[in-house]
Amino acid sequence: MESLLPLALFAFVSSITPGPNNIMLTSSGILFGFQRSIPHMLGITFGFGIMLALCAAGVGSLLLTVPAIHIVLKVLGSTYLVYLAWNLRSMAFRQDENQHARPMSFMGAALFQFANPKAWVMAVTGASAFLPLMQPVWFAIALFCIVFCAVNLPCIGIWAGTGAALRRYLAQPRWQRLFCVMMVLLTLYSAVAIWL
Repeated sequence: MESLLPLALFAFVSSITPGPNNIMLTSSGILFGFQRSIPHMLGITFGFGIMLALCAAGVGSLLLTVPAIHIVLKVLGSTYLVYLAWNLRSMAFRQDENQHARPMSFMGAALFQFANPKAWVMAVTGASAFLPLMQPVWFAIALFCIVFCAVNLPCIGIWAGTGAALRRYLAQPRWQRLFCVMMVLLTLYSAVAIWL
């Protein structure tokens, strides 16, 4: 059980730092508020929990040994981030379309984890370095996933909450546009950073 504290610390540091999920949640908090962003947050944690279990069960090793899979994930992840940046750009300059915009769904957020290279790095690193050494193995994997997800959910919630808090300060369209432009640039940076 003493291995759970380092796991929790790793989960905190890797979950709280900027990445595609956190940038998208900040945008969602601003555009839709915290409450409407909850399915997005739960989808991230659910999809990431499945990824953690797969990596702990050995799929992460396959990812490391077959570089082509890693390249495919990078292409999918960066393509999706460019798509998100395009949608954010549209929201910044077409205020009438914002009325029809919807936050990311639970399932969309869960599936995005499998195209998110930061999530794969977190899951593979976490499984290889912090998986508890105990029997039965299924219990060790379950404990690993529960601890990581229990830390991850409040961390990503902070990003959505920050966006929701900024929402009232961005009531004027020009500040909304400025913020959306900044989020577009950060999202594009995340798409490029995948390849660095």
